Amino acid sequence: MLALRKTAAAFGLDLVEVAAPSPPPAGHATVAVAAAGICGSDIHAYEWTPGYEFMAAAMPVTMGHEFAGTVRAVGDGVTGLTPGDAVTCWPTVACGACPACEAGRPQECRDRAIVGLHRDGGFAAEVTVPARNLRRLPTGLPLDVAALTEPLSIAVNAVDVAEVSPGDRVVVLGPGPIGLGIAWVAQGRGARVLLAGLDDAQRLATARRLGLTDCVDLRDESLDAAVRRVFGDAADRVIEATGVARSVSDGLAVLRAGGVMVAAGIHSAPLTLDLTGFVRGKKQLRAAHDTTPRALDEAIRLLAAHAGTLAELITHRRPLAAAVEAFDLARSRAAVKVMLLPEPGDGDTHRRETRA
Repeated sequence: MLALRKTAAAFGLDLVEVAAPSPPPAGHATVAVAAAGICGSDIHAYEWTPGYEFMAAAMPVTMGHEFAGTVRAVGDGVTGLTPGDAVTCWPTVACGACPACEAGRPQECRDRAIVGLHRDGGFAAEVTVPARNLRRLPTGLPLDVAALTEPLSIAVNAVDVAEVSPGDRVVVLGPGPIGLGIAWVAQGRGARVLLAGLDDAQRLATARRLGLTDCVDLRDESLDAAVRRVFGDAADRVIEATGVARSVSDGLAVLRAGGVMVAAGIHSAPLTLDLTGFVRGKKQLRAAHDTTPRALDEAIRLLAAHAGTLAELITHRRPLAAAVEAFDLARSRAAVKVMLLPEPGDGDTHRRETRA
């Protein structure tokens, strides 16, 4: 079958033919992938930016951790799933035995592995994963929209970490898929939201289609001016989803005394922080990464209730065979979420090798 793989500790990916999964072992299930989204983490791995060296030990590895599909087969001991069930995946595979796992915090597992980064993922026609990581989907939820579950759950978790409440003034930095999800979830919880981007016309247009009316492109107006214009005062919460370290400093500058700043982006450069000003302002800096079981369940519920609206996040759909073009789109500002769609022919036995 066709699979998009990271094969070397260098720029690029390889689109190759690999063997289809063997029958799933005990406790596992094989999923026929219907749609898999390209994530910012996938782009970092593609570009081989600092922080992804851990993947070298797993190579060659099929990437893709945002996916949905139908159960093809289940291994011994699997209950609650049967072939034909529509499912999505929480890609965090926890060990189940460390203190965090025993305390019910699998997202903090010290030995966790990520489907699509440490082990084969969903950029293929089929993938085998632990059955406990699969979630059944509500009837009628389109599978390409369901593939938004994991990134939307990341957004839900970031809003949870920020402790957003009704009436809060919330600035979201970065209108990528995660930032758009954060802004939409925060607004749904009753917050007043300002979404900021930089040279992001396409993505801010998507934000408006999602119902986010207060958007600013920072090439046209400074962040401080936009915050004062929209809120009339400093922000209560700032959530960063840019992956640019300077955005954290910019966010802290428009945060009120005692407010909460959440960094949710993955950064390739360190942060320089005016620690004295930070302390005197009694501000809080928190990190949001991965998700939680509760946030994952909420994401599925939100997608089922608002599938038509949240489908706006998917700006491009491409066959898996066109992964090179798809990654070029995902790396540009012309796209929000790019979905790769395995096709029936992706299981053909002829060999293809394309450097992405």
